[in-house]
Amino acid sequence: MSRHSAAIHWRHAPHPAEPEAYSRNYIVQLNGGQTVNVSASAEFKGDPACADPEQLLVSSLASCHMLFFLAIAQVQGYCVEEYDDQPAGYLEKGADGRTAMTRIELNPIVRFSGDKVPDEAALARIHALAHKNCFIANSIKAEVVVAKQPVDG
Repeated sequence: MSRHSAAIHWRHAPHPAEPEAYSRNYIVQLNGGQTVNVSASAEFKGDPACADPEQLLVSSLASCHMLFFLAIAQVQGYCVEEYDDQPAGYLEKGADGRTAMTRIELNPIVRFSGDKVPDEAALARIHALAHKNCFIANSIKAEVVVAKQPVDG
């Protein structure tokens, strides 16, 4: 077991566009000393110049998937040269009528180097194993979809 923590600090300030409302901006401090400026998403009176919790969830899941993908590919003898993703999360009304992150779509583009390059089936298997092992994917109830991609050697 491992423990993961962060510090969140919000201080009352007026909303810049609506003085009668409060600012949604706050700071998240992470273990390595990084500070992330966070706010509610723009649709919920947040600051579009800041990260929002939904973006952080989507990027956490995509990062977890990528790290497992890289580890599995290496164990299987593939050399990943580059991995890019533009994940998207969908905040929608669920079947129970409550708003939730209902689906997260990963769109990884992976470039391999070396003599061993996976075919389409091997690439799909690596993604499936990465998804199965991803701690974040195993922690949420949103559907996670990995888009099919071409093999790029």
